[in-house]
Amino acid sequence: MDQSIVFITLALALILFIWDKVRYDIVAFLTLFTLVVFGIIPSSEAFKGLSHPAVITVAAVLIISKALQYSGLVDVIVDWISRISEKLWIQIILLCGIVALASGFINNIGALAIIMPVAIHLSRKNKFSPSILLMPLAFASILGGMITLIGTPPNIIISTFREEALGSRFEMFDFAPVGLALTVVGLLFITLLGWRFLPKRQSAESPDIFEIENYITEVIILPNSDLIGVTIFKVNELLKTEVIILGIIRNNVRIHAPSPWEELLEGDILILEADTEDLKKFTDSKRSTLAEGKLLRDSARGSDIIQTAEAVVMANSLCVGSSVTEIRMRSQYNINVLAIARENKKIKKRIAQTIIKQGDVLLLQGRPENLKEAMKSLNFLPLAERELHLGRPTRVIGALSIFAAAIILVITGLLRVEIAFSFAAVILVISKILPLKEVYLSVDWPVIILLAAMIPVGEAFESSGGAATVTSLILTLDNDYPVWIFLGLLMTITLVLSNIINNAATVVLMAPIAIKVAESLGLATDPFLMTIAVGASCAFLTPIGHQSNTLVMGPGGYKFSDYWKMGLPVTILILLFGIPLILYVWPV
Repeated sequence: MDQSIVFITLALALILFIWDKVRYDIVAFLTLFTLVVFGIIPSSEAFKGLSHPAVITVAAVLIISKALQYSGLVDVIVDWISRISEKLWIQIILLCGIVALASGFINNIGALAIIMPVAIHLSRKNKFSPSILLMPLAFASILGGMITLIGTPPNIIISTFREEALGSRFEMFDFAPVGLALTVVGLLFITLLGWRFLPKRQSAESPDIFEIENYITEVIILPNSDLIGVTIFKVNELLKTEVIILGIIRNNVRIHAPSPWEELLEGDILILEADTEDLKKFTDSKRSTLAEGKLLRDSARGSDIIQTAEAVVMANSLCVGSSVTEIRMRSQYNINVLAIARENKKIKKRIAQTIIKQGDVLLLQGRPENLKEAMKSLNFLPLAERELHLGRPTRVIGALSIFAAAIILVITGLLRVEIAFSFAAVILVISKILPLKEVYLSVDWPVIILLAAMIPVGEAFESSGGAATVTSLILTLDNDYPVWIFLGLLMTITLVLSNIINNAATVVLMAPIAIKVAESLGLATDPFLMTIAVGASCAFLTPIGHQSNTLVMGPGGYKFSDYWKMGLPVTILILLFGIPLILYVWPV
C-alpha cells in the first residue's frame, strides 16, 4: 500500500514538474506533505532535509560563487578575452572555455550569469546574432559543472549517497577524469560544429531585443476633456484601451512612472506606450491630441536621467509567478516595464497582467539608481550594459586564497566539505569581500527548498520498496548482458528525467536505484553512481531541464525545439563516450 501511494505521488509530481505551471520547489513541498499526511514519512523527519550535508554544501557554494564574482576575478578574465579577437569562432572557443573552467569551481549557473552579458555585448558590438553564442555558453556551463564535486548540485548529492552506501564520499576531484574528458569532447563539438546548427534569431541591422520607440507617443489632454480628473488607474477602463502611461509632463517637469492614483489635469502631456489601434481610441472624441513636432519629453526637466535597460529574470527571482502589478514596480521602485520577451515573442500588450516566468527578458525604464536597486532586489540579470567588479588586487587574491584554503581542507580530509565551504563563506563575509546583504540574495532558495523536500521523499521511495521494484524491472534483463548495457539504460533514464524535471530531484530518485542495481549484480557501486551523476548533469534537450538553458532562452530568442538542434548530438556524444570512460576510470 505504501509503495503504491509513493508511486502515485511521484507520478503526480512528475506531471506537475513537466506542466511547469507550479514552481518546482512548491511541487517538492506538496510531494513531501502528501507522504507525511499518509504516514509514509514520519512528521518528525519531514524537515530533516534542511540539515542534510548536500543542502548545506549547495548553499555554501552559491555564497562562495557570489563572493568570487564580487572580487572581480572572473570579470578581469572576461574583459581580457573580449579584447583578443573580433572573430566569432575565436570568441565562442574562448568564452565557452572560460565558462566551462569557471563552472568547475563555482556554481555553473553563476558562471554563466557573469559571462552572458559580456557575450551579448560582444554580439551587438560585432553585429552577429546572440543566439549563436548564448546556447553554447549554457551548454559549456553544464559540461564544466561535471569536473569537480562542487561544480553542480548532482555531484554533491551523489557524494552523500555514496557515503550512506559505502561509508565515504567522493573527493573533490574524483569526478575530474570522467567529467573533464566529457567536457573536452562536448566543447570540441560545440565550438567547432555545434553552434552552426543554431538559428540566427536577430539580424545584425536590428540588434536590440525590443524596438519600443515605435510604440511610445506623446498626447496632450485638451480643455473640457472627460479625462480631466480621472485617475491613471481608471483610464483604460473608461476608454476600453490597453495603453500604458509611462510618465506625465506637467509644467515642463517630467513625472516618471506616476502613481496609479494620480489624477490627470488639463494640459498634461502624457507619455504613452500604445499600438496604433489603442492610440486612436485614446485620441478620439476630443479627449486628447497628439503632440506635434519635437518630442517634449526630451526637453522636460528630469528627462535627461531616464534610461532603459534590458534584464533577464533569474530562476530565484521574487517576481517569478507574479504579475507586474502584483510586484508593484512603480510604487516600490519607480520604474516602468515597457515590454517582455519570451520564447522569441515580444509581449507589449496587457503587460501589467502578464505573469512573469524565469528566463523572461524585461525592458525596464527608470532612473539609473532605481534600475540598479530593482535589479538587485528582484534578482534580475542586466544584459549587455553591466557594472564590472574589477576590484582591487588584494580583493581578488583574498577571495582566491580563502577558496583555495577551503579546497585544501577538503582534499586533505581535515574538514568535511559542508564545514569547510560554510567556514569559507563566513570568512569571505567577515573580510568584506562579499557584502553581508548579498549573502542571502546569492542563495538560490528554490533549489535549496527543492533539495530539502525531496531528500525525505527519496528516502521514502527507497524504504517503501519503490526503488527495489524499479530495480527488479531493470534486472529483467538477463544478467549475462554486459555491464555497459545496464549503465547505458540507467544513464538514458536519468538523461530523460533530468531534461523534464530538476536535476537535483532526478539524482534523489535515481541514486537509490543505481545502488540497488549494483548490489543485485554483485558489482562495484561507484561506476553506477557516476553514471547517475553524469546523466543528471547533462540536460541539453530542453530549456526547462537546467537553469542555464532557461537563462539564455529569452535573450537568445530560442524556441523550445531549438535545444534539440545542438542538444541531441551533445547528448549522444555523452552516452557514447561517457559509459566507456566510466568503466575505464571506475572498473566494476
